[in-house]
Amino acid sequence: MIKYELKCDKCETTFDSWFPSSKEYERIKKLKLLCCQNCGSSDVKKSLMAPNLSKNKKNFVNKDNYKFYKIRKKIKDYQKFIKNNFKYVEKNFSHEARSLHYGKEKNIKGIYGKASLNEIKELNEEGINTELVPWINDKEN
Repeated sequence: MIKYELKCDKCETTFDSWFPSSKEYERIKKLKLLCCQNCGSSDVKKSLMAPNLSKNKKNFVNKDNYKFYKIRKKIKDYQKFIKNNFKYVEKNFSHEARSLHYGKEKNIKGIYGKASLNEIKELNEEGINTELVPWINDKEN
């Protein structure tokens, strides 16, 4: 994603807009699908923008991505809790969930793992409560 500051030549309004890529911006501009949010004119151009470079890690968390940072941190905290308190069963989640639900041992540690949406739907239909948790891989930036 790329963010451009745009300026209307007709009313001189400036506004920001996000695009999947610079090529996509050019394609939208060429098709005259880009218009001023104030007057509706299609005479809109990119303004000069300074790149947003961080000098240290503290500056990385700016107001534009602060909400994303907070959500990501909360998800990572949940993941840490889950990893420390539940057993990872990989792709055997539905089988293990059924074994726990229908088995006699109830003092077993909770589980987490991978399951398809269809498998989760089937588990819920059987009365086996499950939760979908967003997961961020440690290798992701």
